[in-house]
Amino acid sequence: MEGFRALGLSYKTAPLEVREKVTFNDVEASQFMTKLKETLSIEEALLVSTCNRTEFYYNSNTDIDNEVLSVIASFKAISSEELMKYFNFYKDEEAAKHLFNVSLGLESQVLGDIQISNQVKRAYQQSADLELAGPHLHRLMHTIFFANKRVVQETRLQDGTASVASVAVDLIKGFVGNIEDPRIALVGLGEIGQNVLENLDGIEASITLVNRTKSKAEKLADGKNIKVLELSDLNQALSENDVIISAVSTASPIISASNFGEGVLHKLLIDLSVPRSMSDDLDTVPGISLYNVDQLSERTEKARKLREQAIPSAQEIVEEELLGFNSWKSEMGVSPTIQRLKSTLDQIRKEELARHKKLSDKEMELLEVVTKSMIQKVIKLPVLQLKAACKRGEAETLVGVLNDLFNLESEEVEKK
Repeated sequence: MEGFRALGLSYKTAPLEVREKVTFNDVEASQFMTKLKETLSIEEALLVSTCNRTEFYYNSNTDIDNEVLSVIASFKAISSEELMKYFNFYKDEEAAKHLFNVSLGLESQVLGDIQISNQVKRAYQQSADLELAGPHLHRLMHTIFFANKRVVQETRLQDGTASVASVAVDLIKGFVGNIEDPRIALVGLGEIGQNVLENLDGIEASITLVNRTKSKAEKLADGKNIKVLELSDLNQALSENDVIISAVSTASPIISASNFGEGVLHKLLIDLSVPRSMSDDLDTVPGISLYNVDQLSERTEKARKLREQAIPSAQEIVEEELLGFNSWKSEMGVSPTIQRLKSTLDQIRKEELARHKKLSDKEMELLEVVTKSMIQKVIKLPVLQLKAACKRGEAETLVGVLNDLFNLESEEVEKK
């Protein structure tokens, strides 16, 4: 796996205010990847950017981590020195294993998070669209997707609902199921609010974002059919929407019974704020269903425990699939030698046949079939031995022997 590298930051190494600065939307990601392709001549690359992590993977014979970091810093108008202390760096097998763990949700803030797999798939599709996915990345990604399928089928890593945000969205799905043209308001767009917004993608509903900083809401709503209001318009949001989720940071409740007039209500209110942003007196309002963080957390505890128990099994799958990928990588390394050997033996065969000019066409056709079959049988054992040597990590020695015996390297030079 020589030449595969990764660098990036995540919720484990950087606070939200830092992660926000280096998050890439789809347009920015495309521009960034194109710039790297042009300036650093990178041929294979993958950019995974979510609210919890921004990581860049690439295949190169030389270490260009610092150059990549400089391009990120320049693109985001941040100093490289400021970013360096938050970044982790991986290389070779460690980088591939990290991508496995990230893609399978083993590195997620919510263990087993199923969203990250789809986010990685979108990142891979973008790499392919930009012609930055070569043989190595294609094989690696499809091996990871197969590993993820195994994890789903063979473990309980993704069983149940393991985050407060996803539990909240499950509640919303049940509530709006019988409402025609449901309307949902999300108040507060910090880390939790953004997580809820991502989870809302699968719900057919009109969405309104309410935030102190309107520009941030507009940025998140960009390109989507989402309405944006300022926090000063909170009463309008409460009146117009069937579901209100609050993830706003506040010292005391900003939503109470007094915000709702008289009449028959049918509303779901979910308070994800700590301290709470919704008052207890909302429980006394007819037609309002109120849930807070503690109530939602109770639903996630069982799922968390099941997922934690599944970690060893998931890690075993990663090791098995990574081993298979390494074998493929090693075999790819000896593939040129196999092709040169086949070419050399076939050239010998053709030269020998050319010496027998008195043979009839029918005799020559028969010899073509016989000699090709012989070459196939002769080469079978060296190929099998090469592949076995790859698994033992001894391929280099056997490649050297074949090069010396058949003068393969000079044959290649002559062709060039």
